[in-house]
Amino acid sequence: MSNMIKMSLAASAVLAMAAGATLSGPAAAAEGAKEKCYGVALKGKNDCAAGPGTSCAGTSTVDYQGNAWKNVPKGSCVKMGGTLTAHSGNAKPVPKKG
Repeated sequence: MSNMIKMSLAASAVLAMAAGATLSGPAAAAEGAKEKCYGVALKGKNDCAAGPGTSCAGTSTVDYQGNAWKNVPKGSCVKMGGTLTAHSGNAKPVPKKG
């Protein structure tokens, strides 16, 4: 492969990386902020902090464990029936209407 082709490929790669970095900034911002939502994770599907006897992500022992949380879009937790603080029990969340 000639040096001219190698330089062209390298320049293309740099431009592609720069374009990707530019696109990921707004895309990441569009995702918005997240909040910890307790009591909505299914067994073994929590993001972290599943209480005594567990270590972290994926360690909740029952569905809707009150001290296990999932990251959800900010403002959606209470609407889906979760809480913003840990609670006891593991009742299925009841979504809020409105």
